[in-house]
Parts: sequence; structure tokens; C-alpha cells
Amino acid sequence: MLKQKALSLAVHVVLSGALLVGTTAAMAYESGDVIVRAGAATVEPNDDSSRLTLNGAGLTNSRAYVDSDTQLGLTLTYMLTNHLGLGLLAATPFKHDIKAKNLLVPGKIDAGSTKHLPPTLTLQYFPMDAESKFQPYAGVGINYTKFFEEDVAGELEGVVGASGKLKLDDSWGVVFELGMDYALTDRWVVNAAVWYLDIDTDAKFNFPGAEVKTKVEVDPLVYMVGIGYKF
Repeated sequence: MLKQKALSLAVHVVLSGALLVGTTAAMAYESGDVIVRAGAATVEPNDDSSRLTLNGAGLTNSRAYVDSDTQLGLTLTYMLTNHLGLGLLAATPFKHDIKAKNLLVPGKIDAGSTKHLPPTLTLQYFPMDAESKFQPYAGVGINYTKFFEEDVAGELEGVVGASGKLKLDDSWGVVFELGMDYALTDRWVVNAAVWYLDIDTDAKFNFPGAEVKTKVEVDPLVYMVGIGYKF
């Protein structure tokens, strides 16, 4: 529901900005400018995984799932030229619950949880004239995802009959970005943006005498709507 609201707002802002491109300019994006933005950021995984294995043996029709989360998103753009910017995406830590299907018992069970930070660096292209109030942009870059505070869910520990530990490997991957700023004043902007992050990780659940492993493709879309300030 939050994703749908964010997308609807983003579309509304973009269309409104497109209608107003020809109006009197209120700001200019120029070399050396810094634009700082903050807003609600939602990570929506397009998750997939390999079959879960138990002590090396594959479990039939098994897989892992990762749910979504919303946190405070922070972005920064440093304008290298009037049309090229260096963008940084940061956020407060995202927390995701992990479920497993057909792991020792039929159906889905709560398997664990993790937090992660996704610092992301992109080279952004701004096609409009520097004086335009409406500033769409596209970017490509690299993401590093740090997983931490991994925990095994009590439901899975109950199925196994023992306490366990969970480890998720950190990830490097490519990033694609689309966004827009629309000037409210010569300093304040409204912003909407979406990123695709290539995030892959190996998940290992360790119990006394038992190890469960799987490869997980998280590959989320990240949606953000917020407000920004140009320095």
C-alpha cells in the first residue's frame, strides 16, 4: 500500500512538473551545487532463491522470501557540471523478516530477520537546461549492502529443536536510478526517485549438527518521495 501511494505521488509530481517546465525559472542547477534530500524510502524486494539445503541435501520445492521495509531515506547530489551529478543514497537501517518454504515442515515459516545498510553511489545525468524548475535525472552506479544483526526466528528454532545462528554475506552490485526534482523556491525542491539494486547474498543457518544454506537474490526496487534543499 505504501509503495502504491509513493508511486502515485511520484507520478503526480512528475506530471505536474512536466506541465510547468515552461514557466519562469525559480532556481538553477550548476556545477558545484549540492542538493540534499530526505523522505520515506521503501525497499521492495523482488526476491528469489535457490532450493534450501539441509547438510548439503536439497529440500524439494523449498525457497526463501524477504519482506519489505520503510525507513528514512537520505540522498545527496553534488553537481560536477550543469548536467552531471554524483549521487549518494543512504538511509536509516532497513529491517527485513525472512521466511522459508518447505523447510522441514510444509508451508511457510518464519526463518529469521536481518538489518542492512545500502550505501549507493551513482553518476547522474540531468538532461534539462540548468535553469529549468523541473529536473528529471537518470543514474547508474554501484551499491554495497552490509547485513548485520542477523537473527534466527523462534518458529524455525522450534521446528529444529535447537537455537541457531544466521549469517548473510555482504553484497556488491550494479544500480540503476530514475528521479526528479521540482523547484518550490530557489532553494527548496520536492523529489521522487526509484532505484533498482542488484543484491545477492548467501544465507547460512547453523544449528548443532545441522546447516541450512541457500543463495538469495534480493534485487529490490527502492522508492523514495521527499523534500530537498539546494546549497
